[in-house]
Amino acid sequence: MAKQKVAMLTAGGLAPCLSSAVGGLIERYNDVAPDIEMVAYRSGYQGVLLGDRIEITGDMREKAHLLHRYGGSPIGNSRVKLTNAADCVKRGLVKEGENPLRVAAERLAADGITILHTIGGDDTNTTAADLAAYLGANGYDLTVVGLPKTVDNDIVPIRQSLGAWTAAEVGAYFFDNVSNEQSAAPRTFVIHEVMGRHCGWLTAATARAYIQKTRGNEYVEGFMMNSAMKNIDGVYLPEMAFDLDKEVARLKDVMDKRGFVTLFVSEGAGLDAIVAEREAAGESIKRDAFGHVKIDTINVGGWFQKQFAALIGADRSMVQKSGYFARSAPANGNDLRLIQGMVDLAVESALNKVSGVTGHDEDQRGKLRTIEFPRIKGGKHFDLTAKWFGEVMNHIGQPFETA
Repeated sequence: MAKQKVAMLTAGGLAPCLSSAVGGLIERYNDVAPDIEMVAYRSGYQGVLLGDRIEITGDMREKAHLLHRYGGSPIGNSRVKLTNAADCVKRGLVKEGENPLRVAAERLAADGITILHTIGGDDTNTTAADLAAYLGANGYDLTVVGLPKTVDNDIVPIRQSLGAWTAAEVGAYFFDNVSNEQSAAPRTFVIHEVMGRHCGWLTAATARAYIQKTRGNEYVEGFMMNSAMKNIDGVYLPEMAFDLDKEVARLKDVMDKRGFVTLFVSEGAGLDAIVAEREAAGESIKRDAFGHVKIDTINVGGWFQKQFAALIGADRSMVQKSGYFARSAPANGNDLRLIQGMVDLAVESALNKVSGVTGHDEDQRGKLRTIEFPRIKGGKHFDLTAKWFGEVMNHIGQPFETA
């Protein structure tokens, strides 16, 4: 039997699982294949193209358990699309005329890699699928097994992606402090912008976690610090439609009665309309290597602030974004358990030469399995009919309809 050699990489944006997933993979190989050699490519696919790798030493293997304590990625991330040759050339990752897929494949072959673990979202794992297909078509013997990472929880057909539970919990913690800004000045309007380009799951889950966190608080009767100040007055997701005039009237009534208004807004809520509005005005919208709008340049929260603040009579308004704070956190207990199950299956699949992405397959009653690469897609929409989301909206008292 040929000698096995494992490589791993993390790619895309951060999520509260990357460090733990890397640590978990190392620990699992230590348990079931202690003699196997391991490396990590620094900064995702960029490291593969440049041959920039980290040799995982015996001491690193012995201390891999420490990685569960940290957020971020211990091996670095980047956003590189191997099928976008022009972008790879522009960034100096390949030479003009070179095929990045071929460069990556030849680097993996030259490094003696037989197993590659990709830890990332739909872009990372569809890129892994492109790489696996190229390798297979060109006679390279490599098994590619991905782990699903994204705080958006929007990978088809995976029920729960790594890091999303933690991001919701940490986002709620973040806003529990920010909500106290309502006491800083009369008629204050606070928008909590939460990550989520096409999918509102994280915004909805963060709202649920925040309600659960603050629901049982005990207050001193008579003071301004009360349950009303910890309230959410509106939740807006990419999947939802709303009537601006009706919402303005509803929120103005809240402002007049309470003296403050709080909204939870997904960074992708109304995104298409905002982009169309700006492009119609002649503005050039920046996009990444995957063709996605660079969402941090759009400022959806600012758009909501502009639409509502004056109309509801706010004297003070602010947008607070929990995204980078939440996505950089270490994994919580729920995610650690999810990571362990997916890591164990990823290692088992890799050693048995089964390529794909580990996850609970929604098309097979949530069974944990290694899902075939061609079935992995991004942009899964949040199910507005979920019972728990209905409870969130009932708690807020906000009517809504699908977009």
